[in-house]
Amino acid sequence: MPVKLDTYDLSKYVIILTGSTDGIGKEMARILAGFNPKRLVLPARNKEKGNNLLEYIKSSNGHTNNIEIWEMNLADLQSVKNFANKFINEVGELHMLINNAGIWTHNQIIKTKDNLEIQFQVNHLAHFLLTLLLLDTIKKSVSAELPGKIAFTSSATQKIGEIDFDNFNLEKGSYWNIFKAYANTKLMNVIIVKELSRIVQNDNITTYSLHPGAIQTNISHLNGAFANFIIRILGKLIVVTAERGAINTLYPILSENKETGKYYNEGIEEKPNKLANDQELAKKLWNVSEQILKDHKII
Repeated sequence: MPVKLDTYDLSKYVIILTGSTDGIGKEMARILAGFNPKRLVLPARNKEKGNNLLEYIKSSNGHTNNIEIWEMNLADLQSVKNFANKFINEVGELHMLINNAGIWTHNQIIKTKDNLEIQFQVNHLAHFLLTLLLLDTIKKSVSAELPGKIAFTSSATQKIGEIDFDNFNLEKGSYWNIFKAYANTKLMNVIIVKELSRIVQNDNITTYSLHPGAIQTNISHLNGAFANFIIRILGKLIVVTAERGAINTLYPILSENKETGKYYNEGIEEKPNKLANDQELAKKLWNVSEQILKDHKII
């Protein structure tokens, strides 16, 4: 059953939304802007796309006074740290962190400036870093009357995901491992959300992982006829609009449901991959992710 959004008053909320220049993120930004947030900070690596987003929101909602485009590149860990430090120093208040940006490379290995596989870094590690750096700010900002929200846009593909601690950079394995790497990072989102829910359970913060529905957006770095064929076929069969995907994603976050650490499929709570319930695996993923950031001298 499709979900609906009511009208929400977000005038007391400071919000960060990543991945807002395309696809469902663009629609999420438009919808959130319409609910009059105190501040809506939209990180963007492309200034032109950021300006286009502001024009799009202005044409939809009439004003952008409470919306700010800040520079950040998830494929550069130092850029994420710079963004977080600037936010802490210049804003110092945060109630909602929506880690929405993502990338799918299908059948090729792309390395970032940090020499990490790009899906692992953009989909998981950079958002993990952003959350880690801003967590104290969120804790200080929220209360029982003004609860905090931390969300990760995951994917139904998490159901086939696995966690191979020896192959985050896809340096070993077959074409299938490369094709499935996206699903693995989306499972990481679900696992981190559940672990985070345990860490902040007494801090008035609710955590979410969310599958918006199958949407044809610019998330994909298509390479090859086969990948193009698969996406076209899947798109025709199960695609939903970017607006519907945005609503599916925002509905659990904006609702008054205080259950934390849950996974939602198109706005409806659902059981995720059984690996998400493995607390030892979750602690290991958290600790290994922290260690990678330490090795890169980011934390």
